Amino acid sequence: MIEAPLAPHSARVAARLGIVRRQEGLDGVALTFDDGPHPQGTPLILEALREAGAPATFFLAGEQVERRPALAAEIVAAGHRVGLHCHRHRSALRLTRRQFAADAERGRAAIEEASGEAIGDHRPPYGIYTGAALRSVRERGWRPVLWSRWGRDWRGAATGRSIARLATGSARAGDVLLLHDADYYSTPGSWARTLAALPIIVEELASGGLKIASLRR
Repeated sequence: MIEAPLAPHSARVAARLGIVRRQEGLDGVALTFDDGPHPQGTPLILEALREAGAPATFFLAGEQVERRPALAAEIVAAGHRVGLHCHRHRSALRLTRRQFAADAERGRAAIEEASGEAIGDHRPPYGIYTGAALRSVRERGWRPVLWSRWGRDWRGAATGRSIARLATGSARAGDVLLLHDADYYSTPGSWARTLAALPIIVEELASGGLKIASLRR
């Protein structure tokens, strides 16, 4: 049986279910990237983060890690954290609990083997959890993580400026920002617009007295 979604984008529902959307007490904004690793996007995003001195968390897709395991290792070697996004990028609404768990385990195995890091955080494709999916995540000791801000960088109409504006407007300490370093599941070339937005995001946050901080465990 495939269950209905929990609508976790609601702050009230997310808080009740223990899903992280913001981190109170975080002394900055946490950058997160989904859908990678990508042969062009990921290395360039890593270089931009290095230049900015900014940490990030990369929620990886196992099927992409299997194709390019060295990139997963490169993310960790650069001082960033990795989390589990999925193996195949499918909505939890389309999966039974058994299918979701099997996908998550395959993704976990690929990421841990390639990166040498144990999975601690999970973010589902499209930000959708069902009750069964959330139970599967918790049974494995993973923390469910969504976001409080996004740049909508997957859209064809997005630009570096529009991404930065959405990502930083009214931002405050504790926000978790969703971006993408890959275009496998979105508009082709979208990672390049994210790359263009990154320096603007860092500058805009700094002008508001905010730094880039790591997600706490």
